[in-house]
Amino acid sequence: MDDDVMETGQTEPRGTKRTASDAGLSSNEHRRIKALDPDVVNKIAAGEIIVAPMHALKELIENAVDAGSTSIEILVKDGGLKLLQITDNGHGINMDDLPILCERFTTSKLREFEDLAAIGTYGFRGEALASISHISHLTVTTKTASSSCAWRAHYSDGKLVPAKPGQSAKPKPTAGRGGTQITVEDLFYNVPTRRRAFRSASEEYAKILDVVGRYAVHCSHVAFSCKKHGDSGASISTAVTASTIDRIRQIHGSAVANELITFDIEDNKRLGFTASGLVTNANYHVKRTIILLFINHRSVESSALKKAIEQTYSTFLPKGGHPFVYLDLEIEPNRVDVNVHPTKREVNFLNEDEIIESICREITSRLAQMDSSRTFMTQTLLPGVPKISDLDQSNTPTRKSGTLPSSQRPYENNLIRTDSRMRKITSMLPSLSTPPHNTQREPQSTDQAEETENRNDGLHYETTEREPLRIGLSSVKRLRATVRAEMHNGLTELFSAHTYVGLVDERRRIVAVQSGVKLYLVDYGMICNEFFYQIGLTDFGNFGVIKLDPPPKLIDLMRLGAEIERSEHQSTTETDEMEVILSRAPEMVSETLIERRDMLDEYFSIKISDQGELLTIPLLLKGYLPSLTKLPRFLLRLGPYVTWTSEEECFRSFLRELAAFYTPENLPPAPPSKLSRSTITPQKKTQNSSFPGTQDDNEGDEDDDNDDNGIAARRLQLIQMLEHVLFPAIRARLVATNSLLRGVVEVADLKGLYRVFERC
Repeated sequence: MDDDVMETGQTEPRGTKRTASDAGLSSNEHRRIKALDPDVVNKIAAGEIIVAPMHALKELIENAVDAGSTSIEILVKDGGLKLLQITDNGHGINMDDLPILCERFTTSKLREFEDLAAIGTYGFRGEALASISHISHLTVTTKTASSSCAWRAHYSDGKLVPAKPGQSAKPKPTAGRGGTQITVEDLFYNVPTRRRAFRSASEEYAKILDVVGRYAVHCSHVAFSCKKHGDSGASISTAVTASTIDRIRQIHGSAVANELITFDIEDNKRLGFTASGLVTNANYHVKRTIILLFINHRSVESSALKKAIEQTYSTFLPKGGHPFVYLDLEIEPNRVDVNVHPTKREVNFLNEDEIIESICREITSRLAQMDSSRTFMTQTLLPGVPKISDLDQSNTPTRKSGTLPSSQRPYENNLIRTDSRMRKITSMLPSLSTPPHNTQREPQSTDQAEETENRNDGLHYETTEREPLRIGLSSVKRLRATVRAEMHNGLTELFSAHTYVGLVDERRRIVAVQSGVKLYLVDYGMICNEFFYQIGLTDFGNFGVIKLDPPPKLIDLMRLGAEIERSEHQSTTETDEMEVILSRAPEMVSETLIERRDMLDEYFSIKISDQGELLTIPLLLKGYLPSLTKLPRFLLRLGPYVTWTSEEECFRSFLRELAAFYTPENLPPAPPSKLSRSTITPQKKTQNSSFPGTQDDNEGDEDDDNDDNGIAARRLQLIQMLEHVLFPAIRARLVATNSLLRGVVEVADLKGLYRVFERC
């Protein structure tokens, strides 16, 4: 802006703050607090509740259903801005209640604040009609069963007004049928800024149809009809006798309705909820997720539930595919807070994470059961692989299949092995459990081989009758929310659909996995650390237990851990200071754990006896046993590395230490072949049998053999657990966070390999 314009004061620059003197007010007068005009207050409240025509219609539909209607007719003009009319056949409104019908906080559904804990209707605050009357011209025509005629009333700003100037404002008798008809004209006529914000009437009408469609699907006992003003046919029309699936077919199409599966789950004792609904199977997918969510019969939204369902379906649908879900969730009213959002679009309820997890688990189970009927378009099989038609003659479940025309077959560089019957590359490698060359093993039968394969190294599992704890700690919920906020979608999808290839380097803890047409090297130490931390949050307070028999003394384990720490710090310059710390640490940490043993037992399944014996440690994953050589250092670190003074930080740091304990340890590289030693040793014994010290040398060799055998046994155990326990669990449960990106490296791409071989 030019300086001369600013100096003359004709035009103020944008963003300039005016002083009290510029506004014609004294400094004290400008700073006084005054009550807003009631008309301003009511318009502000109306703008919060009625944001668009669809919100006004939602409130009117809920009032009609609360009135016991079995038929609801909706008429819309100009996207609801010019006309929005809803007619029902409910019980109507008493003529004596019409004068206060549109005043704020007038309702027939609440008497005391405590009634909110048992609210069973859609509306309860008495603000819907009041808000609509402040931003439109509202007309109500109603007739009850006991009334001899219908009554019509006009409203503005919450008060009765005459239909024409000079007439009485009182309700007038008129002809009409039983029920109520509410007509909303010129919505937002006195809020021009809001009215100009709407782009087009067709867009607003589409939003209105979405609202009507949701309630038409859910309210199976009500007939719905919605059409534009002037149109002869209705956009939505459902009969009162139509089933839920028929309503979905009419509104969303036969492609959805033909692929629906039902599910039902309840947990009234612990979580106080029942859930039922219809979800699409793996044959159907669209570009965006469609969720019709009703909590206690209210149409609401839940981003947490939507994200969890999308993650559940990601293992069943192709990339970019999304499901259709209709979910009717009923929770005990005293566990739900419905009064948290002006439009009642969102609600809060207890045990949200547990309920969502139960629903997703049930959906996963139903999808897995229906997977045998999935339809595929298949490519021609490679030579030597049995055809699908051959398998149909056996007891194997059949699948619909077809062969793509040669012109539509995918290129070879897009094909990956997906048939589990094909031979794996590991079958060409020597067996890891091959016995030494100087021993003989008799051939095993098939039953014996299966028995050997299914051994659990002497572990025996028992099911306890302990009731699961209901964890409602806000600190745990915040830690879970932090993990969800750090989720990396691409990496989570990689792990949820990966194929485990094999162990690459146990010293650096690297495995190879395949996802799609790409091969990755994965730092399984980093991945397992995050995975066990997430298990600690998910199963918090409900871990299994590993019983130690005989139970070791806690102080002995602490001293052993201090010796391990002391041996690692011998080469440092701070040996004297470290010696002082390590000499005191076992007693101090032991006292700390014994003082908190009740909490450790309740939340972390670490049980310590009165005599200071360690009875149990937590079991995080069935079938996986952590290295107990790490137990002394784990217990010793619970002292200085756990923040015991803050609840949230205590849980976070403790679970991080527990995850580090459960993470597989680094193993030394495999020892060289012992062929030369095993052939020379007998001669050595014969020649040196008369010399002193020969027996000691042989004992040292035996100790080395025992160490090597122990490492070899642990390596074999680790290989089995990585393939059959850890990575299947990671595939099912891991939420990959951004911090794990540095632990995954792409090393090969099938398309890239084809380009390399094409140049050869």
